[in-house]
Amino acid sequence: MPENRLVAGEPAPLFTLSDANEQQVSLKDFAGRKTVIYFYPAASTPACAKQACDFRDNLNTFAAAGYQVLGISPDEPKALAKFAAEDSLNFPLLADPDHRVAEAYRAWGEKKNYGRTYQGLIRSTFVVDEKGLIEVAQYNVRATGHVAKLRRDLGLD
Repeated sequence: MPENRLVAGEPAPLFTLSDANEQQVSLKDFAGRKTVIYFYPAASTPACAKQACDFRDNLNTFAAAGYQVLGISPDEPKALAKFAAEDSLNFPLLADPDHRVAEAYRAWGEKKNYGRTYQGLIRSTFVVDEKGLIEVAQYNVRATGHVAKLRRDLGLD
């Protein structure tokens, strides 16, 4: 595993970002709660919609176990609002257009697609415990099936 990735036991990088309604949401808002933070490349794309809908459809299971779910992408709040409305998403989507939070979580980096190398968002998921420490750090996750795997990993099944 590359040494620049976050690992369990490290403090989760703090952040404050705008949500789809342009309200400020901070990781500190969820202090004392377990928080699932997932980074996805783009609102309203098929793979990202599939992943977001999987979180939506499993939100009650996460909530019952004490987890808050937050989605973060490089999109602007207006695009997030449209995405949330299109797919009836019922958890906060946060805008990180300058990808500074993605960089802090090491979820921004080199990608390869069709022989082209570029900088972009690496689909990643983090679980932050009640003390603000990284409990789980998963990089290069797949959009399809990831939520089910995360549920298994967290013992929620």
